[in-house]
Amino acid sequence: MPTWFIVLLFSVGAVALFVVGLSLTLIFKGHPIDSEIATNKNMQRLGIKCAVQETREADGRAACSGSSETKGEPIAGCTGNCSACDIPR
Repeated sequence: MPTWFIVLLFSVGAVALFVVGLSLTLIFKGHPIDSEIATNKNMQRLGIKCAVQETREADGRAACSGSSETKGEPIAGCTGNCSACDIPR
């Protein structure tokens, strides 16, 4: 058999193994893996925060009381919801 065919078979097998692993996790846990910091209760319990939220807390802007320096708009995503974290450009 050609070498490229063996490599192709191994790569398809590896992808299939990962798909089966994620499917088993979904079947046994009953929900997909929650890797979002804002919605994962275990990460919140451990005090893990997204980098933008930590930066805002360090700057003293975590309470949403101010506005962004560039446009005078309210600071986006300062409620701790990391899916809304947005760094001004």
